[in-house]
Amino acid sequence: MSRPILEVIALDSEDARAAEAGGADRLELVTDMAADGLTPALETFAAVRAAVGIPVRVMLRDTDGFSAGGAAALERLCASARALVAEGADEFVLGFLTDDGRADLTAVTALAEAIGPRARWTFHRAIDRAADRDALRKQLADLPGLDTYLTAGSPTGVTDGLPTLLAEASRGDEPGYEPRILVGGGLQLGHVPSLLAAGITAFHIGGAARPEGWGAPVSAAAVGVWRAELGG
Repeated sequence: MSRPILEVIALDSEDARAAEAGGADRLELVTDMAADGLTPALETFAAVRAAVGIPVRVMLRDTDGFSAGGAAALERLCASARALVAEGADEFVLGFLTDDGRADLTAVTALAEAIGPRARWTFHRAIDRAADRDALRKQLADLPGLDTYLTAGSPTGVTDGLPTLLAEASRGDEPGYEPRILVGGGLQLGHVPSLLAAGITAFHIGGAARPEGWGAPVSAAAVGVWRAELGG
């Protein structure tokens, strides 16, 4: 098995450097964790990109929740996405639902077009709020660039979602299940052995990388604990 991926949430270049020093393989770059992560400023992306050598996936979301808003809000988000691409971003995180819990194909397709066919992207934990996870995966199966689902398996976190994650990991050769499962959302070190045993090879941490809370920066030592647990 190849080295498991460890992705760490970063808010700025200080976080990014600490995460890389601790052994992170990739960053999810966001702002405003009080809103569960929104699109960072262009200047923040540029500073982070200059500070580290590991990949940076940039959040595309302007408001809390899983709605993209109306046409004007979506166009503003697409404009932000195009500006980030022009600045050198080539990996992203996005995901929106309709009011009935289906994938918002209008929003997701518009953003996929804005970032371009060469960009790689994660559909984030909106999948955990979907009315039908399997149907959502099949809705999105043909979109270019989608290579990852960030999911806890449940809206309430990995402890409750573990059976779903293990079941989905066994379906990797089915249409809609080819993207990698990136486990995050209440992820604990104790969950790791069973997830690795099921063939899951990507893990996402936020608060776990900040023992002193979100008001403090990422701890390289805390990231290192996770790196050691995952191996590689």
